[in-house]
Amino acid sequence: MPRQLHLSAAIDSPDHFDAAHYAGLALLAERAGLDFVTLDDSFAPEPRRPDALATLARIAPLTSRIGLVPTVTTTHTEPFHTSISLNTLDWVSAGRAGWLVGVSGTEAETRAFGRRPVAPEDELWAEAADAAEVAARLWDSWEDDAEIRDTATGRFVDRDKLHYIDFEGRHFSVRGPSITPRPPQGRPVVVVPVSAADLVPDATPGGRARVATAIRYADVVVLDAPDRAARLTAATELRLRSGEQLRILARLDAALPDRAAEQRLLAELSATGTGVDGFHLVPAEPARDLAALAERTAPALRATGLLRAGHSGRTLRDHLGLPRPASRYAAAAAAAASAPTTNPATTDSPALAEVTR
Repeated sequence: MPRQLHLSAAIDSPDHFDAAHYAGLALLAERAGLDFVTLDDSFAPEPRRPDALATLARIAPLTSRIGLVPTVTTTHTEPFHTSISLNTLDWVSAGRAGWLVGVSGTEAETRAFGRRPVAPEDELWAEAADAAEVAARLWDSWEDDAEIRDTATGRFVDRDKLHYIDFEGRHFSVRGPSITPRPPQGRPVVVVPVSAADLVPDATPGGRARVATAIRYADVVVLDAPDRAARLTAATELRLRSGEQLRILARLDAALPDRAAEQRLLAELSATGTGVDGFHLVPAEPARDLAALAERTAPALRATGLLRAGHSGRTLRDHLGLPRPASRYAAAAAAAASAPTTNPATTDSPALAEVTR
């Protein structure tokens, strides 16, 4: 049986501000059996669009299986706020949240905040890496069973199961812990965009920094490559650096105005030897193109065994075949508790021997 594809789609719709529009697109993607949808965002004035995270939080109760992945920039924002906002999205979607990591490097975006000059791209991605580290630690800072809700004693949490994160970096200093319980997924899925040009030997400093962030923190990479050969080379390099656990989805334009275009897309999706786990589809007209995908392309892929019949799990990690990570602090506490202890009565220490003589 062929290896099944992971598919996702962008639902970007400039000048649309109605939540029902985005809910309709997400439901089409859900009907097609896609793993997740993305919604882009930035601090730039154009194109005009709603806040991505707030929009996906609004439509989360209207969907049931599709993953919801907003772009959230790490520039001009605080990682504590980013982490709790994404944690909230994971709760309201019952474990279907992701985070498409973005940076803001334009003069217009910098002027909008007025707090610092435009930074080089490599510095922006180093800051993004710090933000991803802070977010992961904050998501881990509540152990899974920290909530006790003991009405008899009035205790809501077990304080021993909340942990300071004590992060000190070049860009942030965050003590923690989080103010929200651990996300249903443990950690929302982290998605980082990477270009094939970022992986070549003469890549720009910004490209190298973006790849470093992806390798260390990404669960999913959206790979932009100009052709199949470049895609295979870049995906192979990513896999060598990051291992098999990383999911690599190749960005693919998906304009489907007619049946001929649908057949071309189907041929591209069915091709072998791509080096990737699937594709991130970018429609030209989301309502039209996602409808064609749900009604004809997805069924054709299922008929050949390339697309699953439905969502087998409930969370985005389930869809992607990713394990739920354990809290680093819970694991450390468990290791300390299971460590052997020394019996003072049998120690060879002269001082203790004197006391017990």
